[in-house]
Amino acid sequence: MLKKIAKIGIVLLALSVIIPTGCKDKDQLPPDLPPDGSFVMDFSDFASSNKSALNITDSTDTTYGNFAYSVINVGVWNAIITVGLAVPVAAFVESFNHEPELNDDDWWVWSYSFDVWAATYTAELHGKVENNKVNWEMYISKTGFGAFTDFLWFKGESDVDNTSGEWTLYNKPTDASELLEITWEAASDGSAANIKYMNIVPDGPENGGYIQYGKTTDVNYDAFYDIYNKGLENYTKITWNRNTKAGKVQDSNFFADEDWHCWDTAFIDVECE
Repeated sequence: MLKKIAKIGIVLLALSVIIPTGCKDKDQLPPDLPPDGSFVMDFSDFASSNKSALNITDSTDTTYGNFAYSVINVGVWNAIITVGLAVPVAAFVESFNHEPELNDDDWWVWSYSFDVWAATYTAELHGKVENNKVNWEMYISKTGFGAFTDFLWFKGESDVDNTSGEWTLYNKPTDASELLEITWEAASDGSAANIKYMNIVPDGPENGGYIQYGKTTDVNYDAFYDIYNKGLENYTKITWNRNTKAGKVQDSNFFADEDWHCWDTAFIDVECE
């Protein structure tokens, strides 16, 4: 009898190892979301609402042309992101306000609703860790006028320590063609970072055009934009101090030279030192 019981115990033990229980590891933690700066470029220092940027001259013949020209170039990309991509940007930003749940397929899912221009959308951000990388997929749905379901608006990949990654954004629910590639890097201590938007519209005239924003440890100019206009094959370089707001711009097509053109803390044109 004891031998039979022992044999039964061995069989049950073997089955417990072979047959999965279906239980998830309750101690498994979700991946950290990439920083918001991995998706949303900072345009705040060149907002077109800045009064000085809208006035080329004033009553004293003081000129603001160098800063104003910089605002115009940055503003083109700002409009693309804040207007043309308002929905996916809002979806990503809202994800930080929610906690994910682990699905049976080992994907973590952040589920929530958000509003853009009086319309309500639902989002599911999926994240899964594989080989020290995190894969991301954002599915967005909308009911009512212009309804659509589970449109994959962007996807991406990031390092588990969130020091680098990339995103691919698609155009819109009625046209799922590729639109924008985002690559980003961030130092763990926050001392330096950069993000680059590149036009990847298939066969588009501006395919390959980009804007890159970065922060550096330089004392005088600790931030920059590098802009490439593919249609004109032209580069515009802008660098400035995030604290004082003084800066400079270089653009050989516009200024007809390779020199830097500067502005001071009041955005007034000055000679570069």
